[in-house]
Amino acid sequence: MTVEHRLNTSTLPYLFSPVSADANQPAPLVLFLHGARDRGNDLNVLLKWGLPRFVNESSPLPYFFAAPQLPEGQTWLDRESDVIALLDNLIVSQSIDPSRVIISGFSLGTAGAWHIAASNPGRFAGLVAVSGRVPKTLEETQLAGLKEIPIQIFQGAKDEKLPIEDTEYIVATLRGLGGTVDFTVLPEGDHFIADEVYSDSKLQQWLISQNRRNVPLVV
Repeated sequence: MTVEHRLNTSTLPYLFSPVSADANQPAPLVLFLHGARDRGNDLNVLLKWGLPRFVNESSPLPYFFAAPQLPEGQTWLDRESDVIALLDNLIVSQSIDPSRVIISGFSLGTAGAWHIAASNPGRFAGLVAVSGRVPKTLEETQLAGLKEIPIQIFQGAKDEKLPIEDTEYIVATLRGLGGTVDFTVLPEGDHFIADEVYSDSKLQQWLISQNRRNVPLVV
């Protein structure tokens, strides 16, 4: 299917894909935050790989999809309020189930996903972190807010940008706080494992299986 380009002068431009036409009830939303090299002013670069490409090349999927784009030189922490504003707008304007919103990120986007989910834990039913570290600015009290959110972490064993020990420490910390964390290491993977991760049928099923009850509808 073709992913729509949406230019939004008040917040961030973003890619958007509606749910499959046969969905007759509110559907999940997967909100994707890209990595550093995909910053800029051309949404087409997001479609070259990873989750945006998977969505673009798939038949209609059972979830809505949105992927905002950062300008050069900015981080997701800089634009947290705009990401939440986009989420609010989509929930109001689309038939999205607010209790089934998944946030995912790759590399720089993973740092953003961790931060935004920890700051707004009641907004998300799950978090998928691919090839990225937890921001050092997050304190353990904020990490504790993630214990109610199922988390999937993926990393390549040959990722030279991210020590696996750092990820193992975060996994142990979250599990110690009572969190539900699945940590998958791709033995031959380097930093750029997004194509393999997001096209996996088990992860795709996981994205639509999470459900966070009692999330208030934003109006």
